[in-house]
Amino acid sequence: MNKTILISLLGLFLMISPVKSQKTTFKVMAWNILHGGNDIENGPENVAKIIKEIDPDIILMVETYGSGPYIAKFNDYNFHLVAKKGTKLDDKSVNLSIYSKFPFGERIDTEYPFFLGGIEVFIKKKKIRFFSNWFHYQPWNNKPENMGKTSEELLEWEKTEHRYNMIQKVLPYFKKYAKQSDSIPIIVGGDMNSPSHLDWGKKTKKIHKGLIVHWYSTKVFEDLGFKDSFRDENPNPIKYPGITWDHKERDDSQRIDYIFYKGRNLKTIESKTYMQFINEDIKINSKIFKYPSDHGIVVTTFKLIN
Repeated sequence: MNKTILISLLGLFLMISPVKSQKTTFKVMAWNILHGGNDIENGPENVAKIIKEIDPDIILMVETYGSGPYIAKFNDYNFHLVAKKGTKLDDKSVNLSIYSKFPFGERIDTEYPFFLGGIEVFIKKKKIRFFSNWFHYQPWNNKPENMGKTSEELLEWEKTEHRYNMIQKVLPYFKKYAKQSDSIPIIVGGDMNSPSHLDWGKKTKKIHKGLIVHWYSTKVFEDLGFKDSFRDENPNPIKYPGITWDHKERDDSQRIDYIFYKGRNLKTIESKTYMQFINEDIKINSKIFKYPSDHGIVVTTFKLIN
């Protein structure tokens, strides 16, 4: 066989043969399900069905409160409860949990499992660290721009109650694993109970009475090199507010649930939110569900570059 024919056949083979991809995608959900989903009739089942319809690969859950094993079994996920070893998986006092379609590695315990804990997940043999977290809602104000405070005074006000102190307790964990993220990517998701500094910048001054506020509770992640996955894919906060907290009886629309990430091999390709008032209909993929929570859902699709 002459050289020209051999080269032609080789080219044809490469065209028709599947090439092993060096990239993979996976979908991550962060959701505070409110009291285990138990505040409405058939709530845990509705939680499980909504998850099934959205079909995430990883779930970072807040307010699990005993419903985790049922939700995991319903959707055939591996399940990790963020609690001390030996804790019953349906313990109704446990806040955080993590679900995965992929194999788990080592658990990552903290001294503060009620508001931070994690586990390794292997995606195509690549280790990624996932953390579920919750920060306290105090201090809170529905409209901080109406408090009569300057930007600097709002930042001081933000430090006056539980949330700031909680962040200080877990900050060493974020620092530690952020430093290792070039070799082992990290994804943190949950309910931060705080507006984002990315939603209080120059583009939003007009709707916040001229204020630009670098809210500490989210800025602290940026300072460690993390990216806000939703705002990464939807950079215009006016066009894409991404609301995950609202109330029918007052003006209280906020984006307070997040998925942050850090790692040179990790990229976002899509991020969206789902939001509805509790016990009202939400439509997902043409199906209707009674919404079981007072928090919205954040879903981000990542690309892992090997």
